[in-house]
Amino acid sequence: MLLVHGTWGTNRTFKLIPASMDAPYAEVLFDPEGKLLAVISRFQKQVLHMVPRLDDNGDPVYMKVGKRPNGKEVKEQRVTVESFFEYYIFDKNDITEFIKTYAINSDTFNYQSYMDGTQILGATPEIIMP
Repeated sequence: MLLVHGTWGTNRTFKLIPASMDAPYAEVLFDPEGKLLAVISRFQKQVLHMVPRLDDNGDPVYMKVGKRPNGKEVKEQRVTVESFFEYYIFDKNDITEFIKTYAINSDTFNYQSYMDGTQILGATPEIIMP
């Protein structure tokens, strides 16, 4: 797996991406706010999710009277969805060992600065308008 710069929401962070087809994980992301490593496996499972019920045009079907107990105004249905297994690593030492084990560029990439919150942000790109 290869360490690269990335984003999590509005924050700068690092990711591990597959460097070859036989990489053990689909993606690994570091959450700078929660200080955790989210590991997304290549293996899938079936899970049930509540999703909005759609009409023939693909638009959500709204409740005729009131709201649901969860506060939503649209009808929902439970569907089975294929989802990847996810693992979360919270301990800083475990995160470091995971990165050293799986990242081929762990010795040259400064991932510790993201974990410590000392990452210095570069200039942000600006849109050039004519």
